[in-house]
Amino acid sequence: QVFEVGEHRGLPYFSLEFCPGGSLAGKLHGTPLPPREAAGLVETLARAMHVAHQHGVVHRDLKPANVLLAEDGTPKVTDFGLAKRLGTGAGATQTGAILGTPSYMAPEQALGKTRDIGPAADVYALGAILYECLTGRPPFKGATLHDTLLQVVSDEPVPPGQLQRKTPPDLETVCL
Repeated sequence: QVFEVGEHRGLPYFSLEFCPGGSLAGKLHGTPLPPREAAGLVETLARAMHVAHQHGVVHRDLKPANVLLAEDGTPKVTDFGLAKRLGTGAGATQTGAILGTPSYMAPEQALGKTRDIGPAADVYALGAILYECLTGRPPFKGATLHDTLLQVVSDEPVPPGQLQRKTPPDLETVCL
């Protein structure tokens, strides 16, 4: 939450809510969450992104590092630095530009199809976050950035249940 925006001695500043739980990436650190906790966390993120989408904003870089955890564990979406406002030129990028973090990118992002990037790209990223919450790893992670981008556009992820046997089949379906 933004508490204050201003200027001090000619320099702009803003103050934000402190989230002592750190990032979701730090919490996961390669360790899966229990399925019910993972589902609840991503449900909260999905509801937050729904509000952003209703206001015409697409995040374009949802990932565990951009989710901070409040003291009570509530996840907060942060870093709207690559966000795009739908229906305006704001946040517009050159066609072919690849923006975001490859392991969480929708295929249209990985292909640089910037005109096709909308709320569905954020929904895809939510699925990738859920995948990591369930398995402890992102759905795609190549040796190089290029390898990861190729996996995103050409491969299907390993079903979460094959990596974590306790994944409920219905939750796996939602995730995939």
